[in-house]
This record gives sequence, C-alpha cells and structure tokens, in this order.
Amino acid sequence: MKRLWLLVIVAAAVTCLAAGCIGKVETYTDSGQRIEIGINNEFVIALGSNPTTGYSWQESHDESMLRLVESKFEPAEDDVVGAGGIEYFRFRALKTGDTEVTLVYKRAWEEEILDEKVFAVTIK
Repeated sequence: MKRLWLLVIVAAAVTCLAAGCIGKVETYTDSGQRIEIGINNEFVIALGSNPTTGYSWQESHDESMLRLVESKFEPAEDDVVGAGGIEYFRFRALKTGDTEVTLVYKRAWEEEILDEKVFAVTIK
C-alpha cells in the first residue's frame, strides 16, 4: 500500500512539473522593462558585476511588498582571475500593488555611484 501511495505521489509530481504547475522563475536584466508577478511568485534580477574591483550591486526595496530570497555572484565561466560575472537577486512577491527595486553599483566604503538601475514591479 505504501508503494502505491509513493507511486501516486511521484506520478502527480511529474505530471505537475510537465504541466507547468510549478512556475518558471523569470530573470530580468533590463530596468526599462516592467516586472509583472503574482503573489508568492518569485523573480530574479541579474546584472553584470566585478566584485574583484570592490564594486558590487547594492539593492533596496520595500520589505512589505517583496522579500529578498537570495543574492549571489557567479563568476564568468573562463575562471580568469579578476574577471567579472553576474550578480543575481531573487525576490518573492508578498502582496498586491506597485513597488520598485533599486540597485546601485558602487563600492561599499565610497559615496560615488557608478550605475543605478530601478526596476518597476507590479504584483497582482
């Protein structure tokens, strides 16, 4: 009986994945594009970065609207010392409304900002 239930659960999970029950997480790189997302869904913002120079993206957002799930850096595939890569910021939508995610590219110990990106987010 336990095996039967296990098979039913596995079959349901495979069917759900194949049918798209578990939504794909969209990745955004263009701050000119509006992000439209449903409550409890996630999205990723990915921007080029080179933290070996001391510069990195620093994000700010309305914590009542979005939760930062994860932020990470992935170096370029060629593993060249001093080469850049991509910084990823994964967010979860918490409630309906309009909000923004602001990212500034700077050194943490300096005031000068090299770049700024503002992503408009609509949560439905």
